[in-house]
Amino acid sequence: MNANRDPIDPIEVLQKIGWEEGNDLEFKSAKGGLPKSLWETYSAMANTQGGTILLGVEDDGTVSGVSDAIKLKGDFWNTINNRGKVCSNLLTDHDVAVIESDTGRILAIRIPAATRFQKPVYIGQNPITGTYRRNHEGDYHCSEREVSRMLADASDESADSLILEHFCMDDVDMPSLQQYRQRFASFKPTHPWLNTTDQELLSKLGGWRRDRSSGQEGLTAAGLLMFGREESIREGMPGYHVDFREKLSDDPAVRWTDRLTLDGTWAGNIFQFYFKTIQRLFADLKLQFKLDSDLFRKGETEVHEAVREALVNALIHADYRGQGGIIIEKYRDRFEFSNPGSLLVSVEQLFRGNVSECRNKALQTMFMMIGGAEKAGSGIDRIQKGWESQHWRYPMIRLHMQPDRVYWRLPMVSLLPAESLTCLQKLFGTSVFDRLNENEVQVLVTAEVEGGVDNLRMQQLMRKHSADITKTLQKLVSLQFLVQEGRGRWTRYRLPDSVHSESDSVHNNPADHAESMGISKEELFRLKEIAKPALDKKRLIPRHMERIILSLCTECFLTRRQLADLLNRNADGLRTRFLTPMINHGLMVLRFPDKPNRTDQAYTATEKGKSAVAGEEV
Repeated sequence: MNANRDPIDPIEVLQKIGWEEGNDLEFKSAKGGLPKSLWETYSAMANTQGGTILLGVEDDGTVSGVSDAIKLKGDFWNTINNRGKVCSNLLTDHDVAVIESDTGRILAIRIPAATRFQKPVYIGQNPITGTYRRNHEGDYHCSEREVSRMLADASDESADSLILEHFCMDDVDMPSLQQYRQRFASFKPTHPWLNTTDQELLSKLGGWRRDRSSGQEGLTAAGLLMFGREESIREGMPGYHVDFREKLSDDPAVRWTDRLTLDGTWAGNIFQFYFKTIQRLFADLKLQFKLDSDLFRKGETEVHEAVREALVNALIHADYRGQGGIIIEKYRDRFEFSNPGSLLVSVEQLFRGNVSECRNKALQTMFMMIGGAEKAGSGIDRIQKGWESQHWRYPMIRLHMQPDRVYWRLPMVSLLPAESLTCLQKLFGTSVFDRLNENEVQVLVTAEVEGGVDNLRMQQLMRKHSADITKTLQKLVSLQFLVQEGRGRWTRYRLPDSVHSESDSVHNNPADHAESMGISKEELFRLKEIAKPALDKKRLIPRHMERIILSLCTECFLTRRQLADLLNRNADGLRTRFLTPMINHGLMVLRFPDKPNRTDQAYTATEKGKSAVAGEEV
């Protein structure tokens, strides 16, 4: 860092021009004019969640300034409006501004998130070679598969309306279709569609279609997914996978107490998966509730309605040609839902509600006709309302990339658990802690309960503007109640390390750096179980150690320190002997690929690495 200058406060800098800190923030030097990487970042931010670029600021946050801000601003507009350089300009005049600072001028550029109809935003003239996205604080070049998914999502045609060549009524599991008809009749007994043949009913629902221009006719992707036989679905949708997992045992050796997946013992379609799963999710919910014969609305509590909404949400918004399939998990203290694909609206728009953007519109219609979904864009409201009725912590959403996945966590935990308040009072001192306001207490409780906190999570919990939340978080950092990691969209805050060690002893839980990344206790036990062979043996065959490392990193990023703690090995030795070679062989990737020497660098397994683990297990 430049010894003669202090890092800037991005919030104060942007407030000078009436802006608020964006979801993502990037500093660029611009000493030689517009940096080439500016356009990669423009593409990446537009294709992710938007953000702000500050030209004339070094990576450490010190201001080096721009020599001629007016010329630089002109060069920027000339380039972004050149279709040979950039495919589209998403900005208005109000999105570029010059900021005066004590040590130099800064050119600020505010980039909005592109809508699904504007994506992909790319540089040059070829979307395959010029499309970028943001993954933590780095821009990465999108694969052809990712670009293809963006182009598909930009289409007005629903993803599940595709007519599948060579598929017909023989591929339909007729018992499933008949059961659906019975559910339909129970929910809408006078509906005219009930007086049609099976193929006509499918056609009304969007499960069978005839293309007017080509004359092609047949089963659609929606029809096959909802009512198909398992073997037919596997042929038409090779990546299709559904999986319900129940973990109610405290014994770390017991991975699942119940599981429903594709094993040839049931039809395997979405309709059957829904009804088998919803009954498992509803079981053991200790709420006043009487289940009616249709497993829908009548007699449901708001919590049951919220759980049903979350399940249907995962099924109708999934990208069934994506990776990983639909995974539904039930724990003692939470439900988790994850599906392949990205959100078609921003997270902010999602929580504002009243917008219905569905990837699979025919599937949505099919669930609507039996009372399982609506098009009003109010699904998230119903989920939140259900959780509010019990004063539980609000549901949490996380977006993952490479591959794209949407994760929902519905914790059945109090907003302000008494044990957490007691723990924090003991750690910081009752007299000091009791002087904090309600919002500051909620932030610290969230950091303690969830292992860390960020702006987006607190927006979901506090319903306040992101700028106000940032001020609260920064105040707690200045008071040394929190430690800040990263900046911009991926800024995360955690309790200080000294607090973690004491907090864990209060809860009779061993200290572990995985907690600071939001890993649940169950996941922590699972990681330790995976690492056990390395703990039991000081010397392992290298390929066995590689397999353990890949297994640890299949579902999350772990730092060298965390891996070293789990494996009881030297962190530097792990990097030299295993991590670096595994990256070079494409088995692992870095969280920050453009900054390999960051102290908080973390690692996760690639699809190739996961396949290697699966291959050895077989």
